[in-house]
Amino acid sequence: LTVLNAGRRYLKAEELSGKVFVTSGLGGMSGAQAKAAVIAGCVGIIAEVDEAALLKRHKQGWLMEISNNLDHCIARLREARKNKIALSLGYHGNVVDLWERLVHELDTTGELLVDLGSDQTSCHNPFNGGYYPVQLSFEEGKQLLSSNPGKFRTLVQESLKRHVAAINKLADKGMFFWDYGNAFLLEAQRAGADVAKKGANKTEFRYPSYVQHIMG
Repeated sequence: LTVLNAGRRYLKAEELSGKVFVTSGLGGMSGAQAKAAVIAGCVGIIAEVDEAALLKRHKQGWLMEISNNLDHCIARLREARKNKIALSLGYHGNVVDLWERLVHELDTTGELLVDLGSDQTSCHNPFNGGYYPVQLSFEEGKQLLSSNPGKFRTLVQESLKRHVAAINKLADKGMFFWDYGNAFLLEAQRAGADVAKKGANKTEFRYPSYVQHIMG
């Protein structure tokens, strides 16, 4: 319902075939995003750093395909988008890399490959394993979290700024992003990312919340 209503509200589309939804998280609640994309009829690309979570969703049949190669992900995205095929593709990697690759595609080809975007990393718990920084692999991140939590925190905040910068570039070209109630925008703001709503008070974000704007 969230994905469908986002399409209705932001894309003025009653059906989402040929539309692309990019997000992250295939753990607990976030694991449903892959299935939701296919039910809604769109192309869903969901990034996940933890291979165990990715393989679990694939084994359950919630995720149609998995890949750790961004070139392959972009090729599959283009193919499914062009042919209006419903697809859930799990990218084994950091979602920041995925967002930055989509910016690169926009910069080099002029093509905006994503219509809807969100995030379901566990940003309510970003410094204790809920969010892994793009600068490190998943295993390196786990080691740093154990050995130097202060450095891990710094890298998470740097990663959040990169995360938002990429989303902002795509949103400026017409991609619609929303907050999924996971404290992503709040933690990004605390990290110094550009998420403030221009001309509003500092507690308002430039992107809407799914609760008020989509489900409401």
